Amino acid sequence: MDRMKPLLKIVWIGLVLCAVLLTTPLLCLAADDSADATGAGIAKVDFRQLVDDAGTIGIIIAVLSVAMVALIVEHIISIRSNSLMPPGMAEEVHSLIAQQQYRSADSVCKSRPSFLSYILSAGLAEVQMGYGAVEKAMEDAAMQQSARLNRKIEYLSVIGTLSPMLGLLGTVWGMILAFSEFTAKANPDVAELAPGISKALITTLFGLSVTVPALASFAFFRNRIDELVAQSSLLAEHVFADFKRSVPSPAKQTGKPVRKRPEDELAERIANQQASRPAPPPGGQQS
Repeated sequence: MDRMKPLLKIVWIGLVLCAVLLTTPLLCLAADDSADATGAGIAKVDFRQLVDDAGTIGIIIAVLSVAMVALIVEHIISIRSNSLMPPGMAEEVHSLIAQQQYRSADSVCKSRPSFLSYILSAGLAEVQMGYGAVEKAMEDAAMQQSARLNRKIEYLSVIGTLSPMLGLLGTVWGMILAFSEFTAKANPDVAELAPGISKALITTLFGLSVTVPALASFAFFRNRIDELVAQSSLLAEHVFADFKRSVPSPAKQTGKPVRKRPEDELAERIANQQASRPAPPPGGQQS
């Protein structure tokens, strides 16, 4: 029963997002409906008529809204602490590393694929090279997986950018049609232009209704990824903490001297040459 609670919570969040997305245009027109109910003379707006007037561009925006809801539900399921950092994995791998059972630890990571397991597996592949190589491998793996997660949520940003542009495209096209009909008449009436403009603005309304939740969700998941990546990287360092203190560097393990940098070797060579030169006579210049 406890395992079903997170899933039910995710389902409820998805249903709420769908309800908000579908009712946003209705809420925007609530003032017009209430004015009509009081007899103010404003025509009542039918939501089905709005969908029909939106045309092909409205259908495209509706498809983008469905894709947005699906992406949000998927990200809520996949981008969470238990998915990126499975409970118990860090303790199990830490125990195996303390026992120097590196292959078993790597098998545990590969059997439970996740963000943390990928980082730990990359570090375990470099245990023979010392902690410096392990730390570098984990940093590279964390950067790679973080970039993958950020690319995953980029689709929300794309939807949030395209929706208002499509809405504006539909509005411009509707305005062109409205003015074309207006100029075709010999004695045009300004009141006849209002219905065409009203229909033209419907796609902008639909586009903005999709843009607001899409960009808000993108910002939320981006911050969540940054937080979880930082937590996973810190947890991976704690897993290798005992390894860092107990395992010496590769030079100490093999008994070989640590190789000096080329700059240090050149400076030492110049110092030896200057020390091997004979000292000048006390009189100053040589005869």
